[in-house]
Amino acid sequence: MFLDYAEINVKAGDGGGGASSMRRESMTPRGGPDGGDGGRGADVVLRADKQLNTLLDYRYRQNYKAEPGQKGSAVNCTGRSGEHLYLRVPPGTVVRDLDTGEILGDLLNEGEEMVVARGGKGGWGNARFATATNQAPRRADPGEPGEERRLALELKLIADVGLVGEPNAGKSTLLASVSAATPKVADYPFTTLTPNLGVVQLSGNRSFVMADIPGIIEGAHEGKGLGHQFLRHIERTRTLAIMIPGDALEPQEEYDRLVRELREYSEELATKKHCVIFTKADLLPPDWPEPRVDAPDAWGQFVISSVAQRGLDPLLEALWTTAARVSEEERSLDEGEPEPWRP
Repeated sequence: MFLDYAEINVKAGDGGGGASSMRRESMTPRGGPDGGDGGRGADVVLRADKQLNTLLDYRYRQNYKAEPGQKGSAVNCTGRSGEHLYLRVPPGTVVRDLDTGEILGDLLNEGEEMVVARGGKGGWGNARFATATNQAPRRADPGEPGEERRLALELKLIADVGLVGEPNAGKSTLLASVSAATPKVADYPFTTLTPNLGVVQLSGNRSFVMADIPGIIEGAHEGKGLGHQFLRHIERTRTLAIMIPGDALEPQEEYDRLVRELREYSEELATKKHCVIFTKADLLPPDWPEPRVDAPDAWGQFVISSVAQRGLDPLLEALWTTAARVSEEERSLDEGEPEPWRP
């Protein structure tokens, strides 16, 4: 089962209390204080693990508590610190504080870690409070409480190309044709209920990741249908492919409707670079003119048949070139050298 959203409660470990103790040794009169400090409470840490692709682990358990620090003891012995609690999440997980709404961070790459709740410091033992005027203090501090938080975990899949279209537009068929992914394919709408990822391999050791999300219907940004639940998964893509069946009665209306739904959901999605793919070309009569739409913002329009393997090679080459170009742009922006994008 695919789960891309979860809410959990985390509690870091409390710090251990300091000890109040006086030395009592046979040959050491007036030994003085020797109470040790308490140990530090453990942190709660999220760690990105590429072996995971869903947040399903957090569906059945929502409360996580890290180990507390141990109390200090005599002979200036410091209590043992708690062992940090590591929670594994898939790469691409966004972490948000439910109480404040603040986005705490984003775990994108394998092995990245984020401390979401810090353990409390251990309290001082009475040995810390000895002074020239107070040589036998009895004071020992309790440990600090660990942080406690309510978190929302939101998974956004990481892909180069995102496939967007109405139900039964041929998105899953294309993904299955060009990658090793095995999405459900059938001749009825809403066969895709969860996002699917596939790696497209090209010559010269080139590859890119393609994401297929459930079909988008009118009103998706308001919660209608299934696609709105997964539009977040194409927010990270470098380019979008808007897919329209080649035998659609009103392809222009369908294109405009899809672009409008993207804009209503997110301005960022609306401005993301995209191409238009007309699918199911094998269903068109031989003398039928190639379908086209008025899409001035699109960087290309393609006509393909995933079943007949027609038009796939130029499409994949163009998708790879565009994704690589956008990746280079992003790298240039990070380095402070923006370059204009050219389709």
